[in-house]
Amino acid sequence: MAAIQGVKQVPPQTPDALTRSQSDARLIQACRTGDQNAWSMLVQRHKRLIYSIPYRAGFSAEDCADIFQSVCLELFSELDNILSPGALRSWLITVTGRKCREFRARSLIALSGAEEEEMERLEASGQSVAEAMEVAARDQQIRDAISKLPARCQEMVRLLFYSQPPLPYETVAQRLGLATGSVGFIRGRCLKRLRRLLEEEAS
Repeated sequence: MAAIQGVKQVPPQTPDALTRSQSDARLIQACRTGDQNAWSMLVQRHKRLIYSIPYRAGFSAEDCADIFQSVCLELFSELDNILSPGALRSWLITVTGRKCREFRARSLIALSGAEEEEMERLEASGQSVAEAMEVAARDQQIRDAISKLPARCQEMVRLLFYSQPPLPYETVAQRLGLATGSVGFIRGRCLKRLRRLLEEEAS
């Protein structure tokens, strides 16, 4: 029960680098023994993936949180039945997509008339659940590939492509201890490495 309560305490944010140091298999095994810290790390690692699907499909922040909670509860109940921890991300994408469809179906059943028209309008403003699942899977592949880059490349990609607002080369160079003129060259080398990793994953 304590582990389930811990789900609500984890906000949707970028996975911490420390969570990548342990494999899903090791974390799941620890969770099966009742390790609360391992459960928190497992949720922390995958929360962005889970949240991204309902978010892209046009659900409200409150609905995204409900879907996230539902997915985590199912994950917790199915820990003993997950025979291939290496495929956990695919499992989460599938379960989250199903939860989204179930949530949307329940919402439509509860609505009628003008309210149903409003629901249809909101649905049209976002991606379909299937599209959101596809994008989430692609984004996760990219994040996994980035995690395999050398540390400096990981940090450069994070600063250049994930910072909001985008950072100028001068700021990136200062944070990495580089000459401003070298940022573009190193960026190109890092992106080539990233592209090779993605191609290897696809082959």
